[in-house]
Amino acid sequence: MALAPSNISSLSKPSSLPFNTSSSSSSIHNKPTLFTKPPLSNKTPPPLLCINNNNPISKFVPAYTTPISDDNGEKPREECGVVGIYGDPEASSLCYLALHALQHRGQEGSGIVAVNGHNNTLQCVTGVGLVSEVFNQSKLNHLPGSLAIGHVRYSTAGQSMLKNVQPFVASYRFGSVGIAHNGNLVNYRTLRAKLEDNGSIFNTSSDTEVVLHLIATSKHRPFILRIVDACERLKGAYSFVFVTEDKLVAVRDPFGFRPLVMGRRSNGAVVFASETCALDLIEATYEREVYPGEVIVVDKNGVQSLFLMSHPEPKQCIFEHIYFALPNSVVFGRSVYESRRRFGEILATESGVECDVVIAVPDSGVVAALGYAEKAGVPFQQGLIRSHYVGRTFIEPSQRIRDFGVKLKLSPVRAVIEGKRVVVVDDSIVRGTTSSKIVRLIKEAGAKEVHMRIACPPIIGSCYYGVDTPSSDELISNRMSVDEIREFIGCDSLAFLPIDSLQKLLGYDSPNYCYACFSGMYPVEPTEEVVKVKRVGDFVDDLLNKSK
Repeated sequence: MALAPSNISSLSKPSSLPFNTSSSSSSIHNKPTLFTKPPLSNKTPPPLLCINNNNPISKFVPAYTTPISDDNGEKPREECGVVGIYGDPEASSLCYLALHALQHRGQEGSGIVAVNGHNNTLQCVTGVGLVSEVFNQSKLNHLPGSLAIGHVRYSTAGQSMLKNVQPFVASYRFGSVGIAHNGNLVNYRTLRAKLEDNGSIFNTSSDTEVVLHLIATSKHRPFILRIVDACERLKGAYSFVFVTEDKLVAVRDPFGFRPLVMGRRSNGAVVFASETCALDLIEATYEREVYPGEVIVVDKNGVQSLFLMSHPEPKQCIFEHIYFALPNSVVFGRSVYESRRRFGEILATESGVECDVVIAVPDSGVVAALGYAEKAGVPFQQGLIRSHYVGRTFIEPSQRIRDFGVKLKLSPVRAVIEGKRVVVVDDSIVRGTTSSKIVRLIKEAGAKEVHMRIACPPIIGSCYYGVDTPSSDELISNRMSVDEIREFIGCDSLAFLPIDSLQKLLGYDSPNYCYACFSGMYPVEPTEEVVKVKRVGDFVDDLLNKSK
């Protein structure tokens, strides 16, 4: 059944779901009017259903292997990355390229859903592994059309198995819909239990599937109002891209936890992506962020915008600037590179120490180390070399080699380190185990002194908004003082980026960021037990892996 027209300004939504709208009827091939950001109170600044999927499961599920875990969960794991494209005849190929640019946000699985313009069906290819492992030209040839969405995944809710790889595609009585999600819903279990009580049957353990059920069971018409109805029942973090037979829809939660940007290619095609680095790769010009609480609809009538429930202050994830995003991205209106460089400068100013050389833990510590070195007037050198050829698996030596996992990824440069007082800059310390191994590697390479400088405040709380962090009792900063951590990891001195200095750097934007992992104060309180993602064997479907 064809969906009703999506001229938002003509919609009459029931009073029980109030919202503000603004619309544009500009052609999709002309630059649309940019919509006014909703006012803030204090400032103004494998799939559920895979249609025509010709890829058998044996092509996607590799033999059981042991994932590399040399960091022992030391770094927070990236959430996910999403992309959506409307109006380009090579939409699926552009999605593929954009997902490459977003690969750092998730390496467990990827997928693309495209709308076949000849028969208006949603065709889907998903698989576990890296983008380059899932897709080839033959598979992209099975995804024709000018409308597509894509996803790269690191599981933060639901076990990592083939059927949980997004995008999800579902059919309901008014058509088909595909969805890709970056974030995490804190009321997922409550919503799922209610839906199951009313007869819904779930095929995955992902929180994203709840959204599809809410859309399918909504009483509102047309489709856009079903999305609004569903989102108003969600709590937590979400940046969505949806696709139907004729529409691309982007949605960001009212707090704006996770990033989502809008761009445009020279042929007028509209692009949404988690980071601007994806726009750069496919030669799309950045236009603006999707605002917190905004729903953007792109179809043959142009670009329309409406807003969900507004919130007086957004709560954007500060870890996007500390670790997740690529340095060449602009996130929440700020250059990630400049943020990290300034973090390093603050460390040099407030926690400087006499040293001979500044080195970084690659790759995420490099820009902060450059800032530290420049401010301190000390040479920056490449004292740790990162291997970029470490695969997904390894053969563990029969005789245990101490720290072999870290040595597999990082190699010290003795010529840079030996006999020197070394400042080592890293982005964060989570459990502390990897940091202690790195300090030991550097000292074994002949360093006279090792001083650790961490370009973020101490992490004391778990994240419930789409970042996989250990439970609070596993976080070393939640259990030890800075001096106790220094003694544990074995360095000569240790300093973190002070949170008040971080907030001062952000200026008037500071209240718009979420600092829950540093403060334990959550903008949306998690009301449900959080089940940690399993780490062993999680590349294989539970049935195939014989796990429970």
